This record gives sequence, C-alpha cells and structure tokens, in this order.
Amino acid sequence: MSPSSNCATRHAEDMVTPAIAGFHDGPTGTISYVVADPRTRIAAVVDPVLDYDARSARTGTRALEPVLRHLERERLAVAWILETHLHADHLSGAQALKARVGGKVAIGAGVTTVQARFAPLFGAEPGFATDGRQFDHLFVDDETFAVGDLAFRVLPTPGHTPACVAYHVADAVFAGDTIFMPDAGTARCDFPDGDAATLYRSIARVLALPPATRLFVCHDYGLDGKRAVQWETTVAAERAGNIHVKDGTSEVAFVALRRARDATLALPTLILPSVQVNMRAGHLPPAAADGRVYLQIPLDTF
Repeated sequence: MSPSSNCATRHAEDMVTPAIAGFHDGPTGTISYVVADPRTRIAAVVDPVLDYDARSARTGTRALEPVLRHLERERLAVAWILETHLHADHLSGAQALKARVGGKVAIGAGVTTVQARFAPLFGAEPGFATDGRQFDHLFVDDETFAVGDLAFRVLPTPGHTPACVAYHVADAVFAGDTIFMPDAGTARCDFPDGDAATLYRSIARVLALPPATRLFVCHDYGLDGKRAVQWETTVAAERAGNIHVKDGTSEVAFVALRRARDATLALPTLILPSVQVNMRAGHLPPAAADGRVYLQIPLDTF
C-alpha cells in the first residue's frame, strides 16, 4: 500500500498529550478506551461495552465497571461517549455509561444508512427513526471537536460499515474495526453496505499519517490464544507488516484477499442482539405491553 501524503499535520508543540487507558473485555474481545486531557480532567470514552449473556438473555455492566473505577480514581468528567461504528459483535454500553457519568453519545453520520438497512429486518417499532436522532450527535467527515484542551478530528473510514469513523487526537488514532494489529490484519467487509475497495481507501487515509502515529484498535483476540492480547500499534508497524495491507499491497490484491477471507467467516456470535440495540445508540427496544423488553430474532434472514 502506498498512501498519499497530503494529510494535514500539526506541530508537536501545539498538541496536548492525551492520557489513554484501554480496557479489554474478554468475552467480546473489545477494547474500550478512556482518553483524557490531563490538565482539565475532561475525558471521552470510546466504544464502551454492555454485557450480554446469550444463554439467559441478561444484560449487565461488568465490562463497564473498570472504566467507571478509572474515571472515579482519576477524577475525570466525561464529555463524550464515542462510537467508532455500529458494532455487530457486542452491545454498546453507551447509555448505561451515560446514565452513570453523563456525556454526549456520538457516532458517524453514516449510521443512518445502517439504521435504514436494519430497522425493517428487525421489525423495529412503528415510528423508529432512521435519521440518527437516538444519538446526541452525528459527526460529519473531518469534523473537529474538543475534549478539554484536546483537539479531536473525525476521520471517515467506511468499508467495514458505512458508519465507521476513526478519532484522531494528537499522535493517537482510535481506529475502530478499520484495521487491527499487524498480525491480525483488517476488518471484514461482507456486512450490508460494506465494501473492500472502500475499506482499502479508508486504511490508506489512516496510514498516510506520520509513521510514529499510535493506532489503538477496537478488537484483539490474541490470535486465539497464541499471544497476549494487544491493542496499540503504529502507522509504521502497520505499513511494514500488516498481513493484509502492508506497503506494496495493491487495491486489487487487497479486495481479492478480503473477499476470499470473508466468504469463510461465520457471523459474529452476538450480531442479532447487538445490531438492534446499537442502532438505538445503546438503548434497549421499548418495552412491550407486558412491561418486558424483547429482542427480535428474524428467521432465515441472515
């Protein structure tokens, strides 16, 4: 891969270095992040997880507790709860977290495409809006926002899903499912409205950043136990050794590899419960007449 070099750079002396803490959820392989301005103690939380036990259909906040303890210990105030995309492998903990610590829940504006696609498949309630209003804010491409003195920029990274974005702050990028650790490769592109060529171009945008830029991934599974779980890499490491898309990998070769691999992958274990919760920004569906909350399981659809 030979990414372009026309990406805007910022002088190091103008940057506030964020304090970053990662929290790995073993059952889903998801890493949530707390990104804080060390001076103002204002923070953002990226990709929080809500527990879901598929056998009992019970939810819980076990995965959120380490995040909450960190926020309390460091005396951090949450301004933003940031989703990198509409996840298909875990339920979002955004609303459970917001109920405890506040903050605005945000995602890329492409989520409206995902909502429009999935609302009919899951028999969403009459009046379910597909304009993203369930979220507090929808980011447009290259939008900037502040977390204390930290200046964030939203990088569009569609391909895995249309709603995918990465968050760039100082020398760090929270890449979501766009790219993984070098030995784990890249995200699948066979979900509705996913596209391998689009993902290739999104990755090129990220890898056009300076080589020392740190990349924080949303998922790692330790290569199924073959190594310890990891979640921080660099642009240089990805360009040198990503097994799917290192320097010199053409778009044609990547698309062929990605399509062949995707054809062998099973659906994520929690795709059915997670998508219908996450398209609501982490809200559960409205209760039925009996007061219970039900998830829809569409048969012979996926």
